[in-house]
Amino acid sequence: MLIGAVLSLFPFYWLFVMSTATTADMFRFPPRFVPGDQLLVNIGKVIDHVGFFRSFGNSLIVAGSHTLLVLFFCSMAGFAFAKFHFPGKPFLFFFLLATMMVPQQLGLIPQFILMQKLGWINDLKALIVPGAASAFGIFWMRQYAASVLHDELINAGRIDGCHSFDLYWRVALPVLRPALATLGIITFLGSWNDYLWPLVVISVQDKFTIQMLIASMNGVYSTDYSMVMAATLMATVPLIIVFSLFSRQFIAGLMQGSVKD
Repeated sequence: MLIGAVLSLFPFYWLFVMSTATTADMFRFPPRFVPGDQLLVNIGKVIDHVGFFRSFGNSLIVAGSHTLLVLFFCSMAGFAFAKFHFPGKPFLFFFLLATMMVPQQLGLIPQFILMQKLGWINDLKALIVPGAASAFGIFWMRQYAASVLHDELINAGRIDGCHSFDLYWRVALPVLRPALATLGIITFLGSWNDYLWPLVVISVQDKFTIQMLIASMNGVYSTDYSMVMAATLMATVPLIIVFSLFSRQFIAGLMQGSVKD
């Protein structure tokens, strides 16, 4: 486990080392494995020259809104699939799972045409609304709800006068917190790191996400790699914060079902 941890953490350490060096130092041989003294200089260049905080804010809005919508819709749908009975439920769930087999790239053109008709090209709504629910998220929440939400708990809620949405909001959600944390981390990371779809629908620099900004820093004739590394390091900070805040619930969600009471 120690070897695995070192191998997993080394890319982050190397990113930090490269962020503290100059572009010339990056091409030295043998390479330097100790941090340099250029971190503040490189961060200053990122802030002064590429509009980092604007793109950083765009990514926060997109990833945060996208994550909240996915958690709400996927948990509600997963709870319904797990505990409610309605006509066509097996077919709908099978159809949902079948959509997971379709590559995301196949939907780029029709999705772009839809965004164009809605007038959402170069608008952050095009990055938020289309992914408001995901097949994986619904499947994940359904499996978790089926394993931890016992029928006795649902029946007790009904006896207390809870309607369908009350059962979801007051009974199911508190029990589903580990699964919500796991899905939230996965969704936030995926939305924050997404590059292909924003590249398709966003062409105005004011609407660039952080990944598009970092990609645009690669020059035609020359690239300041020290600045690119510093921007990449700054872009990983929210991911580390989110994982640190929800890591306990994340691990609890992954471990659910691996042990028996």
